[in-house]
Amino acid sequence: MRKFSAIFFVIIIIGISIFSFSSRGRRSAAPTGLTIYAYDSFVSEWGPGPAVFSAFEKKYNIKLSVISAGDAGQVMQKAIIEKDNPRADLLIGIDNNLLAKALGEDILEPYKSENLEKIPMELLFDNTNKLTPFDYGYFSIIYDSEKISNPPASLNDLLKPEYEDSIILMDPRTSSPGLGFLLWTIAEYGEEFEDYWKKLMPSVLTITDGWDSGYGLFTEGEAPMVLSYTTSPAYHAEYENSERYKTAIFPTGHYMQIEGIGIVKNSKNRKNAELFIDFILEDQIQNIIPLTNWMYPVNTNLELPESFKYAPKPEITLIIDSEKIDRQLINWIEVWTSAVTN
Repeated sequence: MRKFSAIFFVIIIIGISIFSFSSRGRRSAAPTGLTIYAYDSFVSEWGPGPAVFSAFEKKYNIKLSVISAGDAGQVMQKAIIEKDNPRADLLIGIDNNLLAKALGEDILEPYKSENLEKIPMELLFDNTNKLTPFDYGYFSIIYDSEKISNPPASLNDLLKPEYEDSIILMDPRTSSPGLGFLLWTIAEYGEEFEDYWKKLMPSVLTITDGWDSGYGLFTEGEAPMVLSYTTSPAYHAEYENSERYKTAIFPTGHYMQIEGIGIVKNSKNRKNAELFIDFILEDQIQNIIPLTNWMYPVNTNLELPESFKYAPKPEITLIIDSEKIDRQLINWIEVWTSAVTN
């Protein structure tokens, strides 16, 4: 009798477990884990990562393993190196400028989130749905108003002798903002961009590997201008109550960046990865983006924080087709390298 009772008890427990799992459905996947590669500033304590990751773990009881892999270009490169034996399930940060490279390397799998309906068509930069946009912004030159009273009003103004050793830039080979600025000069000057860079170099104090180190040097006072985003002054207004740092708006336009998130091909935790993409597009998570990642949420119906009045949007948006970038990028990088080293 005791044996029969024990067997009956086990059957009941198994039945309850199966019912519990099936009733939760896909949106409460088993806590098998999820490995994410993301760029440094997303993962940092002041970035959106900690709040987003914590909220996801709490909601779905899925344990995350998050790897800070440098800049967005380094995130992609790490996945390329590992593509025959992928360790990550999700990549955060591959943008419109790196899209064609990521597709060409075949490191991502398509996923069409039900939350895409919240995103304007002009921000859906990948029609294969291998990269889902989660935020966007515009590159700009940020200047220290205590050191510069007459800021530049165009890329051409940056060539002025008064700005000698005044600008901190990032390397396009390792930094997505660095690549964005290179593409900005190509969008504006075409095949003459090499000549522009040669003329620009006297104004450049240094070129750093990534945005974090470059912007850090700027705020430490090493130079009065830095490559960043139009939204950077909003950060200083929000957290430092300061209007010292300002955006130099150029009437000829600013280059646009749309950041994406994608599922790694042959991911071992695909369902959990899908959950995370859906999650990052939910309103409460999109609302985290402005005051942590200092970009615009792709859900454009959300109300922006008051500090974003210090984040002017350019009237003209510049962008280069991703396929053209893929065809020409190696050559452009070679030309750039020659221009900045000779």
